[in-house]
Amino acid sequence: MSKANLLDRRAVVAQLLKDRNGAIAVGGLGASTYDIAAAGDHDRNLYLWGAMGGAVMIGLGLALAQPSLPVVVITGDGEMLMGMGSLATVGLQKPANLSIVVLDNEAYGETGGQISHTAASADLVGVAKACGIKDSKAIGTMAEVEAFALSLQDVTTGPRFASAKIDGANLERVLSSRDGTYIVNRIRGSFGRTPI
Repeated sequence: MSKANLLDRRAVVAQLLKDRNGAIAVGGLGASTYDIAAAGDHDRNLYLWGAMGGAVMIGLGLALAQPSLPVVVITGDGEMLMGMGSLATVGLQKPANLSIVVLDNEAYGETGGQISHTAASADLVGVAKACGIKDSKAIGTMAEVEAFALSLQDVTTGPRFASAKIDGANLERVLSSRDGTYIVNRIRGSFGRTPI
């Protein structure tokens, strides 16, 4: 990976969620969750601080349960490597409203920055395509991020997958409330349901 032309992770996520309308955003383990919170806390953000490998499957469940709403999963390369089998299930189910974005810094950021498999031989875009996600691409510029962000609102042509090579900056952790009842009530309210 060339260190010269890497994207700023927070700028990528902010652009993806800038015009989100009613989109549900699922954040994977660690930095991707902090990046989503930094872009602005929202009733339809689902933060997965410690569910490594589960973000895509949770996003898939939400996409199948709410087919008229756009669902975007934003996760890291380490978590995607752990949950690669989820791409096969997405490819089989083909939820038209699901988008998956991998923020790939080629490192396991939550465990000390060890080099991940994407720095060598693992091609996540190739895996996604092989699993049946036809709209799978690598993103390397902010113009490509902007174009992909526009597709997030389309609930008829997915699923789609993108991998963005990002810098490895160790940024400040931005957290929303971690109070379970508060989060459940906020999510229920955003879907017009009575709080518990």
